[in-house]
Formats: sequence, structure tokens, C-alpha cells
Amino acid sequence: MYYLYIIYSNKIDQYYIGQSRDIENRIINHNNARSKSTRKADDWVLKYFEEYITRSLAMKREIEIKKKKSRKFIEQLIIK
Repeated sequence: MYYLYIIYSNKIDQYYIGQSRDIENRIINHNNARSKSTRKADDWVLKYFEEYITRSLAMKREIEIKKKKSRKFIEQLIIK
């Protein structure tokens, strides 16, 4: 199973969208500065995720959300 996930850092008030097979380990990596994109914070928490059978479907959804470039859209997803 693959996952699209959205994490949030209160420290920098920012969301990050990604995809992974192992969300828990991926968040640990984000919080330990192992990801260039999220290195500026160490308080990332999981806010939302979706499951997909293939990595390509998870990546497709990740791109779809990122293309919107909308914090409002992300926050509406999380509230659902």
C-alpha cells in the first residue's frame, strides 16, 4: 500500500505534501532533517492521508494537490 500524506509544522506554519509506503518512518525522517524540503522544522505532524494500491496513483494525487497551490484547499481536505 502507498500513501499520499500531508504533514504540518506549527513552528513554521507550513504544510508539506508527499507520498510514501511507510508514513511513520517518513515523518521521523522529516523531523530529523533527512529531507531537504522539510529540514527547516522539526515538529512535523501527520494531518491527513489517503491510501493507494500503486505508487503511481499516490504520486498522481500528490501532483494534483500541489498544482492547486492552495492552502485553503489543503485545509478543506484535512477538515473532511
